[in-house]
Amino acid sequence: MIRSIQVPIAACLALALFTGAVRAADTDAVQAPVAEAARLAGDGVRTRFIMDLAEPVDFVISTLADPYRVIIDLPETRFDFGEDAGKDGRGLVSAWRYGRFARGKSRIVLDAVEPVTVDKSFILPPVEDQPARLVLDLVKTTREAFLEGISRPEPASHAVTKGDKLTAKLASSRPLIVVDPGHGGIDTGATGRGGTLEKQVALDFSSLLKRKLEETGRYDVEMTRDGDVFVPLKKRVEIARALEADLFISVHADSVRVGKNEVRGASVYTLSEKASDAVAAELAERENRSDVIAGVHLEDEQSEVADILIDLARRETKKFSIFFARTAVDELRSAARVIKNPHRSAGFRVLEAHDMPSALVELGYLSNRLDEKLLTSDEWRERMTTALVAAVDRFFRPRLVRSGVASSASSTQ
Repeated sequence: MIRSIQVPIAACLALALFTGAVRAADTDAVQAPVAEAARLAGDGVRTRFIMDLAEPVDFVISTLADPYRVIIDLPETRFDFGEDAGKDGRGLVSAWRYGRFARGKSRIVLDAVEPVTVDKSFILPPVEDQPARLVLDLVKTTREAFLEGISRPEPASHAVTKGDKLTAKLASSRPLIVVDPGHGGIDTGATGRGGTLEKQVALDFSSLLKRKLEETGRYDVEMTRDGDVFVPLKKRVEIARALEADLFISVHADSVRVGKNEVRGASVYTLSEKASDAVAAELAERENRSDVIAGVHLEDEQSEVADILIDLARRETKKFSIFFARTAVDELRSAARVIKNPHRSAGFRVLEAHDMPSALVELGYLSNRLDEKLLTSDEWRERMTTALVAAVDRFFRPRLVRSGVASSASSTQ
């Protein structure tokens, strides 16, 4: 692995502990407040969002621009809505979505068709047979007024305790792999024709891959999430870099609008400023919108200083990333169907680390009924994870042989 640039130790500790927080036990859903239904009313002048609740809850309203969004942050809530909830808009709202945003926190995001302001927001207590209700009134405003009134949600807080992940990593001769289940929480990702959610497919597959990698005795493995929680794209990369990962594998299952009956099979993507083809460009654009979907503020971030060391690290890392991608494609061909030209490239934000080999594995297409069936099959997952473990073994073989990890692991099995 390239070690030219070191992450500050304080940042490493903070991000490593953040990983531990994300992996903490989920809040007990039985005790969480329950949202029983939600709907829009009104017109293009004034639009009202109404949500029925089993009990009153505290909430925080904030707004984000480009695109215009109104955010409702809640304590972790169980949403007992129908499958079509949020898909249809009305008045000043084109659509809305909901889900878990972080540990102990849920979020609703309303997509506004134009600049709006929150005229009123309140909770109605339950009365006789009527549930408690959260009510939000939106009215038109100007872009200037919207931008002036923008309020950003506070970052999610996490209770953390001191851990020894970094110490364990530095003392270990085993490569550390970070597996990144795509999407999560309020960001469901693609939805299959039969209702399968990408976020769950990615988590189930990643959990199995982690277990099988660990069972070899050759690797230390961490995940960016191991529950139904949202993690911003930038944070996923930061978690892996803070842990000094030797390989980053992001797991996804895409969908397509055109050719949904024909397009199917696995593929592996690496980072490139110029997309290898139109499909790769569209996929990267869609995946890079995860933060927008979850209502994350997209700041104008300074790019890292493009000095000689970083440029050299980036070039070397790109070579390793491409090598792993090609190796993964070779192994996946023997386990399952792959798409035409299965190694592709595009500008995925989650692959942007300059000093960490990274690849994004598209397991298949949820828009295809056959792929959707396979993606939820235990037998198919076994074959695919076995193939990826073989790819990881080939990628790290020279290092494992030098360190003696390969021989010592095989002698214990």
